[in-house]
Order: sequence, then structure tokens, then C-alpha cells
Amino acid sequence: MELGGTFALGPWQVDRLGYGAMQLAGDNVFGPPRDRDEALRVLRAAVDSGINHIDTAQYYGPGVVNELIREALYPYPSDLAIVSKVAALRDETGAVLPYDNPDQLRAGIEDNLATLGVSRLAAVNLRLLDPSATPGTRFDSQLDALVTARDEGLIDGIGLSNISLSHLLRAVAQTEIVCVQNLFNLADQRSRDVLDECTSRGIGFVPFFPLGWPRGGQNGILSSRAVAELARRLGATPSQLALAWLLDLAPNILLIPVTRTREHLAENIGAAGVQLDDAARAELAERFPAVRAV
Repeated sequence: MELGGTFALGPWQVDRLGYGAMQLAGDNVFGPPRDRDEALRVLRAAVDSGINHIDTAQYYGPGVVNELIREALYPYPSDLAIVSKVAALRDETGAVLPYDNPDQLRAGIEDNLATLGVSRLAAVNLRLLDPSATPGTRFDSQLDALVTARDEGLIDGIGLSNISLSHLLRAVAQTEIVCVQNLFNLADQRSRDVLDECTSRGIGFVPFFPLGWPRGGQNGILSSRAVAELARRLGATPSQLALAWLLDLAPNILLIPVTRTREHLAENIGAAGVQLDDAARAELAERFPAVRAV
């Protein structure tokens, strides 16, 4: 079963609708899950449904999510692409701290391999904590650490996360980049320039928070009356419409919606069957105009 078609993630061919495991940790992505048994069932249901792209990170928990993935799915299906990210860690209070010197990036990759129980990852993303920072020699040395890991067979591909267009252009001048993870959704399209560049180069673009940031308990996309009405017309839920819009927007968009329940997993998977028509595209473009970075 193909979920939204497929796209190349380096040497891997993955379905465009994958699964983000971040929420399997406790609140604020820290500590044990709310329901460990359900977390394991969600992971197994994701793979049983045909999902072959799972996104994770050692600092989710920390370690909690990777250990859940291993317990639920090991030995892994041969076509399952597990993608992680490095350059951050959590302290004992749950605060996110930089862990991004070249030797720390290497340690982060090795920690992921150990907790997941694998010798190689499909891709690892260099996660920048400050996307506004001008890329320079430090960024180059970070890339070099990932290139070395790829050359030594620890990872199949190098990705970038939370970056600007200038980071992407500097990176592709030095090495192959297989994916980019940036904040992007109907209500926040500031990474359009990065998406466009990825599309033109055949690089997978993986939007995080594809359903938007919750603000004061209200999500600007899911609370939109226009989205709700349009979703009803198309026989979908608002969440499915927002995900279907992303799948429809560009062929290189790979989704990793997060959830901690099988019910929401099934809803997310259903987005692959939602077809937007020209009227729906026009209405969404009017309600949520693209804003490109200057």
C-alpha cells in the first residue's frame, strides 16, 4: 500500500506519508510515555499500515522514544527507513541544550545507533537551534562530521533541520543533502524558499508541525472555520485536509505527522486518500497566502 506515493530519501524509497515518533515520550517530549503499551501498539500499527519512514531523535525522552521503537519493531523490516537528528540534548530538567561540536555530533549518531540497535541509519539531520545564524566555518565543520559518518557507513544520507536557504545552498555546494526538515504548514509558510529549492534539486522536504503550532490551546489551522467547511465538502477531517494540502503542494514533501494514539494514526493515514480539486486549492491559497522569506 502506497501512502501518498513514494519519493527517494537518498538510496531509500519511502512512502510520502510517514510517522513522527516525537510524541511517544512524555509531556514536553521528556520522560516516559503516558501509556507505554499504547505507544508500542502505535508503532506496530504504523508499520503494519505500510509506513516505512519513521522520524526520531535520541534527545526525545531522552532515549525514551528510540528505546520504544526498538522494543516495538526490532528486528526491523528491511524497507523501514529510520531517520534521526543530532545537535541537541536534554538536561535533567528537560531543557534543550546545544550538543553540536563535531565530536558531539559523532557521539549523537553513535548514541542513536546504540539505542535503536542498528549499525546504520537511513539519514541523520543536523538540527540547528538558531536558523538565523549565518552559516560559516563552524557549519562547515559540522557538515564534515556527518560526511565522515556517511563515508564510514554509519548513515546513508545527510539531512538538515531548522535551516535557512543560505544554509541549504552552502551545504549542497559541499555534499549531497537528502532531506530538509523545517517548520512548514498552511498557516506558516515562511520556509517556502527552502521548499522551492529542495523541489528544484530533488531533495526531500519534511515539514515539522504540519498541523501548526498550538496557541493557547487553539490551533490556527484546526480551529479555522474555512478549513472545517472545506474538509466537510471533501469528506475529510480538518487534520486530513491540512496534511493532504501538503502532499498536493509538491511531490518531494514527506510527511511525518506525530501522534501517540492509534486513532489519530488512522486519521493521519487517511489523509493520503484526500484529493484536492482546483476550487479547494484556490480557497486555501486565499485563506492562507504564502509568505516567502525576504
